Order: sequence, then C-alpha cells, then structure tokens
Amino acid sequence: MSGAPSVLVVGGAGYVGGQTCKALASAGFAPVVYDDLSNGHDWAVRWGPFERGDLRDEARLVAVIERHRPVAVVHFAALIEAGISVVDPARFYDINVAGTLALLNAMRRTGLARLVFSSTAAVYGAPRELPIPESHPLAPVNPYGRTKLAVEWMLGDFARAYGIGWVALRYFNAAGADPDGEIGEAHDPETHLIPLALDAAAGRRPEIAVFGSDYPTPDGTCVRDYVHVADLASAHLLALAHLDRGGASGAYNLGNGAGFSVAQVIEAAGRVVGRPVPTRMAPRRVGDPPRLVSDSSRARAELGWRPARPDLDVMIADAWRWHRKRFGV
Repeated sequence: MSGAPSVLVVGGAGYVGGQTCKALASAGFAPVVYDDLSNGHDWAVRWGPFERGDLRDEARLVAVIERHRPVAVVHFAALIEAGISVVDPARFYDINVAGTLALLNAMRRTGLARLVFSSTAAVYGAPRELPIPESHPLAPVNPYGRTKLAVEWMLGDFARAYGIGWVALRYFNAAGADPDGEIGEAHDPETHLIPLALDAAAGRRPEIAVFGSDYPTPDGTCVRDYVHVADLASAHLLALAHLDRGGASGAYNLGNGAGFSVAQVIEAAGRVVGRPVPTRMAPRRVGDPPRLVSDSSRARAELGWRPARPDLDVMIADAWRWHRKRFGV
C-alpha cells in the first residue's frame, strides 16, 4: 500500500503471523514479512513485501529495517514444539532467545523502539489458580516456555536500559483459520488437536490419540482455553495502538476465559464435518495439567480486546473450511 506506514512482521509467514499481516493491511499498514520459511509458507505472504532472512542475522535485519523504515515490529518467529524443546533445548535457546537478541540489537541500531511479542501461556507452568491471571507465578516446565519467559525478561531489561516499548501477548490455544478462508494452520508435523481431529474425520489419518481419560474434569479429558486466530490478530493491532498512545509495557493473556475438553473438541469436529472422529485412548502425557483457562480481563480492560469468534463450533468450522481448501477434501 503506497504511503502506508510499514510494520515489520518477523515470522509473518506462519499461522498467527500471516493472519496478523492480513489484519494489519486491513487497518492501513504495510506489513513487511521477514521469515526464513523454515516453518512458514510463501503462500501466506499476501499483503506486503517479503524479505527472506534468519532471525539471528542482525546485519540482515538492520538492512531490512533501513530499507522499509517500519514504525514497529511484531515478533512471531520462534520454535514452538514443547516436546522437541526437551530433547533439543540448544536449538530453542539459539533461535528463540539469541534470535530475539539479534532483533532487539537491530532495533537499537536503527532507532526502532516498539515491539509486540508473541509469547505463550507456557510461561506459567502448572496452574496454581484458575483462571490464570498475569500475576500468576512464572514457572515454565519445559525449555520452550523458558525461552519465551527469557525473552520477556530481556524485553523488560531493554525497556529500562534503552527505552524500547513492548507488549508480550501470552496466547493460550490458538485455533481456527481466516474467516474468509484465505489462510490457515499448516504445521509439519501437525501437533494441534483441531487440525488432527479434522484430518481423522476426513479420513486423512486413521485416528487420533486421546491422552488420558481420568483427569479430574467433567468428562475425564484435559480442558484447554481455545482462542480464534483472527482474535489473536486483532489483539496485535490493539497492542500496537496501546504502545503508540504511550501505554505502559507489559504482558497480557489472550484466551476466551472458558475451557473446552478434548472430548468436547472431538465431538464438535465430528459435528462440523458431519462424521465421527475416530479415536484411541492413550496414557496421559507427562506434564499435562488437567485444566488451563485464561483470565484475559487485563487485555479487555487495557487494550480493549474482545474475542469476536469465541464459539468452538465457529472456530472448527473456519478451520474445516481452510482444511477442505488446502487438502481438497
């Protein structure tokens, strides 16, 4: 968009990043995607220029910032597989932490002073209270969560020392797809429940595993707080506006404040697709808490964020529309 203010979207070829680029373009910004396409997709870059590069390449980041002169950065680039982080923590610290340090140093060198960071509810670890507020103790149980928390600490230190304003958005469970069906979730390997359930309902996989049916929840399966990817995207715009008007730096939870069990998600997927989801029971996974539900009242009060698509069937229907388009099912 000629003359539109640029926003550098690091990791903008990914699931939430691509959706946020669409939201930025709709709001009058020119999203500049910086991504190495190791986990993102070139087809998700549709609303602005693309700059291919590694998050850890400070010189390349400086050159991109100097070329496009963005007014802010939205930072999604990270490894996210918690299980893999346990067996290969070095790679997670290298990309998630050292990569973010390179980005922050590039911002310092170019005078860029506003950043919105894609964080995670994994910074809390096992919940001591529900719903989980931002004041909850920070005790991540895996290297993935610890790398995200390390970045939040780094942001606080850079804010105090160098004046960089920041907002960290702690997602609970991202779900759904673009309501217009243009982009959606495409991880390889896929580990998220909703696309796995849709795969099984569509016959693209024989079944999905349900890890534990004896939790202290109404139906015995784990309960998680799902939030639509389009609602996550809108929160990034609100966070940018918050920083633009001089709002204080800090972290905000993003969730619906209500949980859905694994069994409820599977039932809803079958209802949306029109055929049952084949399942098999499996033992509990180590470290899976029975319930994770967000208290997102701070984001509502300070950012003005309101989830527009909180209904589980709506999230799954949007995901199914994208699933059918992507796989021709």
